[in-house]
Amino acid sequence: MAQHDYETVDVVLVGAGIMSATLAALLKELDPAIKLEVLEMMSAGAMESSNPWNNAGTGHAALCELNYTPEAADGSINIKKSVDINTQFEESKQFWAYLVEKGRFGSPASFISSVPHLSFVRGQKGIDFLKKRFAALSVHHAFTGMEFTEDRATMAEWMPLMLPGRDANEPIAATRVMAGTDVNFGALTTHLLDHINQQGEAKVTCSQKVVGLKRSGQGWRVSVKNQQNGSSREIQAKFVFLGAGGAALPLLQMSGIPEGKGYGGFPVSGQWLRCDNPDIVKQHQAKVYSQAAVGSPPMSVPHLDTRVVEGKTSLLFGPYAGFTTKFLKRGSFLDLPLSIRFNNIGPMLAVARDNFDLTRYLVKEVLQSEAHRLETLRGFYPEAKAEDWSLEIAGQRVQIIKKDPKNGGILQFGTELVAAKDGSIAALLGASPGASVTVSIMLDLIDRCFSEQVKSEQWRTKLNEIFPALGAVLASDAERYREVQARSDALLQLQPHVSV
Repeated sequence: MAQHDYETVDVVLVGAGIMSATLAALLKELDPAIKLEVLEMMSAGAMESSNPWNNAGTGHAALCELNYTPEAADGSINIKKSVDINTQFEESKQFWAYLVEKGRFGSPASFISSVPHLSFVRGQKGIDFLKKRFAALSVHHAFTGMEFTEDRATMAEWMPLMLPGRDANEPIAATRVMAGTDVNFGALTTHLLDHINQQGEAKVTCSQKVVGLKRSGQGWRVSVKNQQNGSSREIQAKFVFLGAGGAALPLLQMSGIPEGKGYGGFPVSGQWLRCDNPDIVKQHQAKVYSQAAVGSPPMSVPHLDTRVVEGKTSLLFGPYAGFTTKFLKRGSFLDLPLSIRFNNIGPMLAVARDNFDLTRYLVKEVLQSEAHRLETLRGFYPEAKAEDWSLEIAGQRVQIIKKDPKNGGILQFGTELVAAKDGSIAALLGASPGASVTVSIMLDLIDRCFSEQVKSEQWRTKLNEIFPALGAVLASDAERYREVQARSDALLQLQPHVSV
């Protein structure tokens, strides 16, 4: 290739999922003149983790997820993570509401729906925990709408599928928040990508695989191969974002930045039971989360979810986890072994040593029979019949492995933004709560990697227009929280369900 035979852009974003789509849309709002390209390896965007059938439990606002409120040794409940996630989700809603108000999207009903969020526990120990959680959360303004009950008749109204056939002597309890949501991140991502394609100096290009990434001047030279015709090209970019889900780790390693050394990935596959029978689906309008079994990891928290995809409502139950060496659903079994480096083998071996129970759990999940999966479902829905449910293969989740001075390496559940010191490249690693807090993660990235531009009057003015209040204010100012939430809910056409 000739010395200057390359394209020049301001920003390259690798992966056309919710992360890249959100960052690209934000950047174009902040600076309409910015030139960017989104590169997607598949034939269309939102085909991996952002696809609605590759994830579940969407609309994370910490209203029902029990693992976000850990119980300390003294019995106290820590609500900080729940408050953080809740206010971050409100930041996401502000951005979506802004785009809807500006006429950039069609009906918000195409990607977000009102669905109550419930927590459900079995046994006295679970009830005691849920009571303490309710007491700790309900005094905070973000959770004032939460209800608690141990009354079976009330629970039968809240979750009609889950009471018939249950042992009448089994101690159970639940909390409910009516103002929960279900989000189809596949549809939302598609809206964002379409919006980006309509902007000047912006495009989304599919069937493009990044095969090279190296520093060049103040930016990066990105080598790209067309997956359809085999042709190659190079792009010179001032900034590169690696938002390719599980593939972000190999790309980060390809960059060679020192900040990325020591990171490894632990891939986990997932499966769900799916029900499309309208007679059953209409009896369960909620997302109901419970507690993970003793000794099981956070990723195993069982939940029975209402999902709305393209106007059709289904139920998903799971997750049933499994182990694979692929980093993407459509990836290669060589992904994990090829990610091993001299600088991360120590942390990876340390995690393997310290997480044998997790490995055993995943192997057990892989070997589960249909009967075992149905038995787990019946813990939620006692009268479930096998013929009403089909197995759905979910997307891959690559959990973060990182260096730890004490243990050598730790397995981290969550997301982490890894950026070069000069802010010229950043990668997003990890999984849940992921998509629901994408906007907050991208705002953090913008602060870190576009620090000079953020100081400008143009960017500050636009950010204040898009986000009337950010996380810290939302967490501390009850009146402001309610004002901002009400405005977003109105623009997104969210109508909290009316109590029965």
